[in-house]
Amino acid sequence: MSDPLVLIPARLAATRLPEKPLADIAGAPMIVHVWRRAMEAGIGPVVVCTDTPAIVQAVEAAGGLAVMTRPDHPSGSDRLAEALEAIDPEGRHDVVVNVQGDLPTIDPAAIAAAVAPLADRAVDIATLCAVITRPEERTEPSVVKLVGSEVAPGRLRALYFTRATAPYGDGPLLHHIGLYAYRRRALERFVALPPSPLELREKLEQLRALEAGMRIDAVVVDDVPLGVDTPHDLERARAILAARRLN
Repeated sequence: MSDPLVLIPARLAATRLPEKPLADIAGAPMIVHVWRRAMEAGIGPVVVCTDTPAIVQAVEAAGGLAVMTRPDHPSGSDRLAEALEAIDPEGRHDVVVNVQGDLPTIDPAAIAAAVAPLADRAVDIATLCAVITRPEERTEPSVVKLVGSEVAPGRLRALYFTRATAPYGDGPLLHHIGLYAYRRRALERFVALPPSPLELREKLEQLRALEAGMRIDAVVVDDVPLGVDTPHDLERARAILAARRLN
């Protein structure tokens, strides 16, 4: 593999927490914290892709790179595909890592871990998961479960993703973490596919890839990073990063 390119899609249109990429956390916008975590992963260049000039300005003020993309993309993966062609039209990078712009506390090691399954040429897309430890999350539809088959210690081949409680029976359940590492050709194929029936039913974009016969492998990590979607989440993120600064 050539050096991966890390892309962070970010937009201001959030209903539960308006303008959340620019929300202040410990003196810096949230998107800048995500950019810093991705830089700390040390796996390749990091670029924020957005439809908002204010996000570009915030990232560049922190010393980062950002590009403008169209405002009408239906998903973050579509925004990634446009940004990829603008940043790397020669195709130097054959791996694209998609880090969500609302994960300011993510462990940089987890970002780096997501790339590892792509050393296997049979894998199209790599992602992350963690064992569910809170009982209420086993039945919570907002907690997406990964159903997979172990192919190596700490690595699974994804068979399905669901908002239901699955698989049935005794044993651990796995919380899917929405961070992806794509082979470039897999990303190009994925965004060219129409939404699939199971994707529309479960409202889970990754099912489009599985229904098209693409292989997704997942690395098991220690915990789920905090996704900031509400004012309460924002306060938790502020507390976590403040504690890190003190330690």
